[in-house]
Amino acid sequence: MRIIDTHAHLFDEVFAEDLEEVVSRALQNDVEKVFLPNIDETTITSMLELCTRFPGFFHPMLGLHPTEVRADYGEVLGRMEALLQAGHSFIGIGEVGLDYYWDRTYYKEQQEAFRCQVEWSLSYGLPLMIHSRSAQKELVDLLTPFRTRGVAGVFHSFGGTVEEARELLSFEGFMIGINGVLTFKKSALPEVLRQIPIERVVLETDAPYLSPVPHRGKRNESAYIRHTLVKVAEVYGLPVETVAEQTYENALKMYPGARK
Repeated sequence: MRIIDTHAHLFDEVFAEDLEEVVSRALQNDVEKVFLPNIDETTITSMLELCTRFPGFFHPMLGLHPTEVRADYGEVLGRMEALLQAGHSFIGIGEVGLDYYWDRTYYKEQQEAFRCQVEWSLSYGLPLMIHSRSAQKELVDLLTPFRTRGVAGVFHSFGGTVEEARELLSFEGFMIGINGVLTFKKSALPEVLRQIPIERVVLETDAPYLSPVPHRGKRNESAYIRHTLVKVAEVYGLPVETVAEQTYENALKMYPGARK
């Protein structure tokens, strides 16, 4: 069996003391690859260092997380795009998107930054890794003009309704990222997931966040993706091995740069 964790921040300082063990546990739990969406300028170096230390296991993305967008976002994006132009081996543009859950100070700036990075996705042929929180309408409105231009990627950490899932799946180039939220006792996600074709699903952890049951409340890591995998298989009524292989292939179909 082989598994891909399509979304983890293992370059976070909370893994500094035991990263080797974290990677070892992931491998012991059949995780063959981990995708690393970037956060801001400060995380790029540590992310790329991980990819150098563990070639073929870690795969980097480049993007500015919506909660890190400030008034100077244009300058930040300019420096980031220089890395794309330099030919670094990023497999995607992420983590990008919109987040109005805590703060709407940079409401317009978030949209402008996201629009710019969607253009990067198309210009450099790199799929998106999209974060959306309390921003479904704005997200759909912003992406709609790109619908016919081949925009593609993953809607990360989906936790919405059936109607929201259908709205997102109407963007044919996208898949839905499912993580530990699926295992939470009061989660409505299992009922929603049954309405999403397994061919449109990828697995993720969002480590160090959103640990699945039975590790909820503790630091998340890629090895724990097994709990989400088992729950996904239960929801679909499919063998665990079938779901692992389908989601593995889904991930590589979306991010072919990770086949290396």
